[in-house]
Amino acid sequence: MWIDVLLLAKLSERPWHGYELRKQVEESSGRALSNNSLYPALRRFAEAGAVTRTAEEQEGRPPRHVYALTDVGRELLHDLLADLPPELAGDQAEFLARLAAFSLLTPGERRRVLDARADAVEAQRDRLAKRAAGQTDPWSRLVLAEVRRRAEDEQSWLAALRTRAEAPEEESR
Repeated sequence: MWIDVLLLAKLSERPWHGYELRKQVEESSGRALSNNSLYPALRRFAEAGAVTRTAEEQEGRPPRHVYALTDVGRELLHDLLADLPPELAGDQAEFLARLAAFSLLTPGERRRVLDARADAVEAQRDRLAKRAAGQTDPWSRLVLAEVRRRAEDEQSWLAALRTRAEAPEEESR
């Protein structure tokens, strides 16, 4: 689902052809995107009426397809961005995809996404503490302590993000 969020968010900026879209998503997210993920998603979006696909002629080459977001796609993007259900909130890629498009959300919607992620990180931290307490292997305890420390660092980061997310858009830059 994070792929859908990233693709639709890029298409909300302007129409792109597939190769450009893939490169834009990779450059803005740091995540590799294969054609085996890109084109099936674009096909699904076109079938759902979320994007249009137009052939653009090229001299001496086959036409390339340009994808543009429709009103249905904008609504779908907003729904995906504004909702981070508990089953996805623990997935870092899902959260970061939404965070990258926070400029498209209201402060209240941003807060809800951040709260969902904060709840998931807190639950993870608690699970790790319980596992570490029962762990006898020193190396396993070391690993669990490090993962817990990273969760605590993320909790601090989420608190800072919450402050920034509540500011009007021009102040949060």
